[in-house]
Amino acid sequence: MSEVALSILVLSVVAIIGLWIGGMKIKGVGLGIGGVLFGGLFVGHFTAQYGWQLDAKSLHFIKEFGLILFVYTIGIQVGPGFFASLKSSGLRLNALAAGIVLIGGATAVCLHFLFDLPLNVFLGIYSGAVTNTPSLAAGQQILAELGMGPESTATLGLGYAMAYPFGILGILLSMWFVRIVFRVNVDEEGNAFDQGAGGKKTAIAYANVLIENKNLTGYPLSELMALIGEDIVCSRLKSAGELKVPLPDTIINEGDIVRIVAPNKTELKKAVTIIGKEVSDTLTTKGTGFRSDRVVVTNEKMLGNKLSELDIKNKYNVVISRQNRAGVELVANKDSVLQFGDILNIVGDSADIEKVSKLLGNVSSKLNHVQMLPIFVGIGLGVLLGSLPIHISGLPAPLKLGLAGGPLIVAIILARIGSIGRIYWFMPPSANLALREIGIVLFLAVVGIKSGAHFVETLVDGDGLSWMAYGVVITLVPLIVIGVVARWLMNVNYLTVCGLMAGSMTDPPALAFANAIHSTSGASALAYATVYPLVMCLRILSPQIIAVLLWVTV
Repeated sequence: MSEVALSILVLSVVAIIGLWIGGMKIKGVGLGIGGVLFGGLFVGHFTAQYGWQLDAKSLHFIKEFGLILFVYTIGIQVGPGFFASLKSSGLRLNALAAGIVLIGGATAVCLHFLFDLPLNVFLGIYSGAVTNTPSLAAGQQILAELGMGPESTATLGLGYAMAYPFGILGILLSMWFVRIVFRVNVDEEGNAFDQGAGGKKTAIAYANVLIENKNLTGYPLSELMALIGEDIVCSRLKSAGELKVPLPDTIINEGDIVRIVAPNKTELKKAVTIIGKEVSDTLTTKGTGFRSDRVVVTNEKMLGNKLSELDIKNKYNVVISRQNRAGVELVANKDSVLQFGDILNIVGDSADIEKVSKLLGNVSSKLNHVQMLPIFVGIGLGVLLGSLPIHISGLPAPLKLGLAGGPLIVAIILARIGSIGRIYWFMPPSANLALREIGIVLFLAVVGIKSGAHFVETLVDGDGLSWMAYGVVITLVPLIVIGVVARWLMNVNYLTVCGLMAGSMTDPPALAFANAIHSTSGASALAYATVYPLVMCLRILSPQIIAVLLWVTV
């Protein structure tokens, strides 16, 4: 068997063993995709023992390309919500998450000086302790560019493997520590979140409102909308018992009933106060010439247009009330920009809805089609950006975003843009997940194989146990410090703190554990999603910055 064929066969065996290991759970917590690393360590040990020769160039290419696929698909996934996560309440959570990253990096550097740890060892321990694989890849790449040999950079994988298991367990222990110290009542925290600002901002709200404000009588609907705010949409109107489509020039009167859709409960309450009072009338479309329908944006010509530019309200007897993007429900106002895959909730005349559906595309089968051209455009641009040297005065070598940072940042930007002409960066969730899983499996398999030759030796006869201890410190110190600060000084909801901890480590098993603490609350998942994009960027950049700053001491 040729070296290339043998290498691919070994990779397949590693993936099978690793995914099986990752699927095993103890009380709902397992290694997940990280099991592939340990499958690689196991197989790598025996390939070294029996002297099997694998093709080094093929393995190197597979590892790097797997990494690119992984970080690029992450960027495409988080891109649409990345910049929004840096606003309002998300700013506070992102600041706390950035604090966890900074304290973790500072702790690792302190251990480096206190115990005279080699740079390649402590960067590997650092990545494993925070359970972040792209951080490991970024560390390996920057050390290689600084002149460190392949055998030395492979040591990062050993350090990663030693620290990774407690990295997962440490997040769960930190959640438990905060809960015990502050005597948290989980049910009370869940209710507080649902009733507080966090709960109000998690979803849009709507109500059917009876117009009691006499000052509105005889005025067009546009006057009412200007009064209650442009972020609120009126989707249905019932006047004299007849259901109508509320257009800007529709005259409203006292006694009419309108359905308004608002970004949150707070805005809804303000609007109801101005208009009149909420009523139980359902404003059903049954038995009328109107209907409510959901239309998918698939027409490339519509991409990038604002709803105000399309002027659908005036051209057709319909109202677009909601816009669903990547599972997030938004109010569709005049400034809403259409992207491929957006799902619009449309109310109006059946014939006009059909016309609008054709205009917007509404071909659901296109959602399952993956455009390959944009993927390789994005990957190519990401590799170019990652290869650009960033010269900073006083540093011994230029910084580079590398194959981990470049594709990630480009993907976030392209996903935020959405489309350019007929090229769109929407990727079906199933396709995104498949490419992401393939990429990380390939990367971890190669890292495990290369590290496996010395794993047992390091663990039994070497410094493996002390490396584990260093990893414990790097994991626990930042989580406990920020957990206490968030809960004690900033009074952050406990369930939100749990999601913050899981997101700061970009760790899905920890998120699953946090969600299980209060199964009906979305607080943990919301916090995780809020901090994940920024933290992923910081986790990729931090080992590169640390390596360049400390290179002169190596």
